[in-house]
This record gives sequence, structure tokens and C-alpha cells, in this order.
Amino acid sequence: MSSALKITLILSLLLSAGCHAAGTAPRKTLAPFASEQALSSYLQQLQARQAAQQREQQKLQGATAQYMAVPAPAPPAPMVAKAAPAASAEAAESVTNVQTAGVDEGGIVKLHGKHLVMLRRGKLFTVQVSGKALQPVASLDAFAPGSDPSGSWYDEMLIDRDTVVVIGYSYSRGGTEIGLFDIDADGKLAYRATYHLRSNDYYSSRNYASRLIGSKLVFYSPLSLNLRRGDPFGGFPALRRWRPDAVPSDFKRIAPATRIYRTDEDPEMGAGLTLHTVTVCDLAQRDMRCEATAVMGPQGRVFYVSGESVFVWTTRRGSDSGVFRIPLDGTAPSALKVAGAPVDQFSFLESADGHLNVLLRAEGQGDAMWDGTRGRGDMALLRVPLASFSDGRDSAPASSYKALPGGGGYGLQNRYVGPYLLYGNPGNPGRRKADQAWPRQPLYAVGWADGGSVQALSLPHGVERIEALGDDAVVIGAQGKDLHFSSIRLGAQAAIATRYIRADAAQGESRSHGFFYKPQAAGEGMIGLPILGGDERLGLNKSSASVLYLRNSGLQLTELGALAARPGQPPDDGCRASCVDWYGNARPLFLQGRVLALLGYELVEGALKEGQIREVRRISYAPIASTLR
Repeated sequence: MSSALKITLILSLLLSAGCHAAGTAPRKTLAPFASEQALSSYLQQLQARQAAQQREQQKLQGATAQYMAVPAPAPPAPMVAKAAPAASAEAAESVTNVQTAGVDEGGIVKLHGKHLVMLRRGKLFTVQVSGKALQPVASLDAFAPGSDPSGSWYDEMLIDRDTVVVIGYSYSRGGTEIGLFDIDADGKLAYRATYHLRSNDYYSSRNYASRLIGSKLVFYSPLSLNLRRGDPFGGFPALRRWRPDAVPSDFKRIAPATRIYRTDEDPEMGAGLTLHTVTVCDLAQRDMRCEATAVMGPQGRVFYVSGESVFVWTTRRGSDSGVFRIPLDGTAPSALKVAGAPVDQFSFLESADGHLNVLLRAEGQGDAMWDGTRGRGDMALLRVPLASFSDGRDSAPASSYKALPGGGGYGLQNRYVGPYLLYGNPGNPGRRKADQAWPRQPLYAVGWADGGSVQALSLPHGVERIEALGDDAVVIGAQGKDLHFSSIRLGAQAAIATRYIRADAAQGESRSHGFFYKPQAAGEGMIGLPILGGDERLGLNKSSASVLYLRNSGLQLTELGALAARPGQPPDDGCRASCVDWYGNARPLFLQGRVLALLGYELVEGALKEGQIREVRRISYAPIASTLR
């Protein structure tokens, strides 16, 4: 392990003797501010400290400038140196590849009764799919009537009963934008209301901004506090309902001082202070109500949502880190001092045995934008009882960390499947010379619940995606110009079962929602994944050419065929907002025994005939630009 991680682990051992407790309730929790006055006084103290530090820095810079004006002497000689909720019948027909059963994630396509609902390029669309139907029904702007959508991105959608929720980010209106729409049994859409939730930009190349648990709409949003100018309360969690003449003063605080928490750690001067905010909105009421809980901490963060809590991992300069457990029922958060940094949300598992399991690298920057791909250093598995969480003064004991092989490189992929944690790197095929053999890539399989037994499986391709196939797994990655699918048997030992190769192809979607596995019986099911082929293979941001379908039969993978997008230029849709498909535009869909592919503005249906999927029909639900102007 790196020296920084070793030192932190040694310190944590000294600081945390005897911190386990029975059950999952924390022994102690973080303390909130007692009043608005106490919070204001604390912020004033921080402002004064930062101002003093700034003056010292200015003095130092002046002295340095004077020193630099004098010829420098010769330099000296160098020194040597819980279990997830059970899936409901409704969840069984989900069209979203979620991390945790019972925790839905904001996506671009959802199912409502007998209709698919799509969010694309600033508009909502419904298509009837009951029986054998495939018929466009309705479309509607995904923003408030009369509002200016420029500078806004509408990326995620969730559905609770007859409410469609559209989540976007508005650079001009103050943060996260939440649009509520009514949908009826006939697929008709009607605008209800728009709310603005104060937040910084939430975009991540791997994670999603929103979750839905029952009727609870859950957001994690970081809020950077600027203590050097203006009123710091202007950056606190707040909500407003949009109206045409809305003004900043319409924002109302949704996190009073008594719901804002801090640890015993003093903020790093000059490194920024962030309110790590979890907001829960009740969709059971027609007029949405939201409450927020916030914890003060450093900027770097990765968050994970389980069925009962949001976990936020924060990183300070160097290797010091902290993990917060913020319950969704509004009770007080708890925390632990920890070491290292997770890759992304898939590095976490709140397991049914009352533990938090986290794959770590020695260094990381959080999961904002593309930061999740950039971590580095030695690796470890942290496994701590939930009951060991406390008021933030305790550290996870050194015995909770198990060193792991395979230093985390660029683009590391990781996933928990059953009793195993799987991880590996994509490799770099672009730098291999034509006459060189392809280097085999290790896939590591860690038994997270059995003391951390580790196996290294040798794959002839990179690790670009890891997904569950029921109790087993599939690993997808490139070898040169080809795309490989390796099925992994996860029994008493992990083992490579079989491999399918799609020549001259690459993944068409990099996000987790691009993949879907539909179980059909024990050890049987269908895989769907968007792919690019030929010249399109060189870019993930291009329109996906097709969705590839494979049959899994006892981990034998065989091709069923692909449903392809119609070639040529896409229709002119008169796009006014979200005109880049950041979240992708292709999804495999399995509904009541039917096989569909969402490909941009097309829905293509296939049917199995003689062991192959053949196209039986397609529709376009694209708006016609001439009717929109």
C-alpha cells in the first residue's frame, strides 16, 4: 500500500479501539448547530480566519516578489530523501438497470402502465406498448410553459404513480430544476409545476443525480460556501416554486441550523467548504414538500444511496477522508474517519449483515464530471459495521481494511455481484503495436463477506463494464477492434465460463443504464447492450448504431442478433434544450415477453424466429420541427 495510506491506517488503529456495537444504529451521531445564531457565529469565525489567512498570503507573496528581484544564490546540494428492499412486481418490469433493488434511478426511459415514457432533447414522449401495440401517443416540453429553457439540461426522469418527475440543471435559474407532470391511463401528459432546488452542478459521467424510494424523491447535491464575499447563507439549501416573475428571494431555506451538522475537523483554509446536502421530497402530496439535511465537509465527494441512507465519502488534501451516513428518515447523520477514496457509487455496498463495504484507492478526486476515472494508488477493501459510525471523532480500525492487488488505473470498473466484489481496468488498446500480442488483463474477484479472499482471473480483453447475470456476472471489454463478453461463474470460487466475441464493435453506451439483463428462468436470460460498429466504433458520443442481444443459457453466451437504427441523418426536431445526449440515447427494453430497442427517436421491435431476433416493426416518435415553430 502507499505510505500515505499505511500511515493513515496505523493512526486509525490507535484511534478506534472498541468502536463496534450491536445492530446497525450508530453509537453516537453528529451534533447539529443549536440555533441560527450559533451557525451564524461559526460562519463569521471562519470568515475572519480566512480573511486573516488571505492577508498572510498577500504578505508572503509581497516578500517573495522582493526576494525574486534579488539575484539568487547558487542552489544547495540536493537532499536525499442493510439488505436492499425486495423487488416488487412493478420493479420486476422495470426498464432501468439499477444498482440497488427498490432504489430507482433517474433515467431517460421509464414504464407507466401500458406506456413507455421517454425524455429526450428537452421533451417528454409517451408510446403505447400494451398487448402488441407500438403507437406514439403524446409529447410535451419538459420545462415550464413560458419559461426560457436555454442554459438548462433535462437529463433524468422518474415516475411515481401518476406523476412524472423531470430533473435537470439550470445554469440561469439557480440549480437543480424539478418539473412535475401528470400522466393518465391513456398516456396523456399535462404540466403541473416546476421547482428549483439550490445546488451546484451535479453532473457526473458515472453517477445519477436522483433516486426514488417509494414516494420519496432523493437528491444528493453539493453546495460550495463562499465565505469571502457576500452572505454565506445565500448558498444554503433552499427551494422555490417557479413562476414567470420568479426572483432569487423566492428561495426558502429547507435546512435550518438544527439540520446542519459538522464534525470535529476544522475546515481546510483555502480548500473550500462544502455543504453535502441530502434532500428528500414527498411526491405523495400534489404540492411537493422537501426537507434537507447537510453536513459540512471538504469538496471531493462520492455518494451512494441504499434503501435507508445516503453515504457521502469526502476527501481532504492528502489522504485524510471521512464518510457520512445520512439517514433518509431525517434522523441525525453519523460519520467515520477513513482513508483512501472510492471509485464511484459502485464501490459501495450496504450489505444485509449490517456492514458498509467500500473498494478504495489511495487517492481520488470524487465522482464529479469525469473525476471517477482518475483515481490512483494502491487498493483496499474497507468493511465496517454500520454500528461503528459515530460523531465523526472515531476512525475505522486498521483491521477493517484489507489490502488488495492491482493498483487502480484510469477508468477502473468495479461492481458487487452476490458475495463477490469484481474489479479491473479497461487497458489501453490504442497504444499497442500491430505486431504485439494483446496483454491479458486481470479481473479480481474478492469475497467481501468471507475475510476478503482474492482471486485474479486472466482475461484476453479489457474490463469496461461489469454486470450481474442473476447470481453470476458478465464482463465486457475491448480487445483491439473487437468487443468481448466473458461470463463469470460465481460459486465457491470465481471462474471464467465462456466468451462471446463481436468483431469490429465497441460499446455504444458507457453508462450503467445502457445495459439490461432480463432473467427468464434459473440460469437463463437475455442480455441487451447498445453497440457501435465499423466507422462508428470510434466514438461513444455518436448515435448508437444498434442494440445487440445475447442469450445466456447456463453462462453460455450466444448471439440472437441486433436491432439497428435507420441509417441517415436524424430528423430536424427543432430542439430548444438538452440538445446533446449526455446520458445516451439507446436502451434495450424487455416488456411482457417483447424485445424492443430504443434508438434515438426510434422504437424498434424484434421477435425470435429460429433462434434469431428479426425486426418486425419500428416507429418514430420524433416531433416534426415544422409543427413546433
